[in-house]
Amino acid sequence: MTQTMALDTATALPVVALPDAQTVTGVRHWTDRLFSFRVTRPKSLRFRSGEFVMIGLPGENGKPLLRAYSIASPSWDDELEFYSIKVPDGPLTSRLQHIQPGDQIILRPKPVGTLVHDALLPGRRVWFLATGTGIAPFASLMRDPETYEKFESVVMMHTCRDMAELDYGRALVDSLEADPLIGEMVAGKLIYYPTTTRQPGVRMGRITDNLITGKVFEDLQIAPMNRDNDRAMICGSLAFNIDVNAVLESFGLREGANSEPLEYVVERAFVGDGI
Repeated sequence: MTQTMALDTATALPVVALPDAQTVTGVRHWTDRLFSFRVTRPKSLRFRSGEFVMIGLPGENGKPLLRAYSIASPSWDDELEFYSIKVPDGPLTSRLQHIQPGDQIILRPKPVGTLVHDALLPGRRVWFLATGTGIAPFASLMRDPETYEKFESVVMMHTCRDMAELDYGRALVDSLEADPLIGEMVAGKLIYYPTTTRQPGVRMGRITDNLITGKVFEDLQIAPMNRDNDRAMICGSLAFNIDVNAVLESFGLREGANSEPLEYVVERAFVGDGI
């Protein structure tokens, strides 16, 4: 899968010998705060769609500066894709945002995470609930055939402050029905529900509010959540995760894990605004 390449104007990072090094193959800057990039995939890396790995750059003291990043590409992809925020003073992203094709990053090929199908009980409908760059693991899961084999319906709720911050997710969703691998599986199953919280748009409001008030169910003309049919995955800030947990619990859903599958799971290693 290829992406349009938009290079940063900063000087490319020097190519140096790094442990666990992978080469950047493409970069796209979606806004002045958000970018995605693709890198080579270690031949030994096997992961489940929705998992994360540690990636980074050498630190000033010579020690690697690593953070957890969800893999945005599906498990079958020949390359790895990541989606990141840019933090001007962030120890990692203040430098990572300037990568260009040919540069190298550190990638520790030990995937882990809770946003995987094995952590959920079988159900009829799955909800992917994300804010900001929290859509990354769902970018992986939405491109995985297993998602559409396991569920009759997939609802992707993604909330950002401004319309432009939804572009990455919107472009991905728009491309899926033409995907030669999963296009026929996606048709009629994937429901995309993007909202903004600051800039006026077609749909607005926080995920929690749209669930509590029932607005999302009314807008989509679908039945409310219930334990028998619905499963959910959450990825966002700590505050978002806590708030959504409470909402899902109010619908009767219970938090599960790899070791004890239940009705919903939360990614607790989400990369936040301080990176």
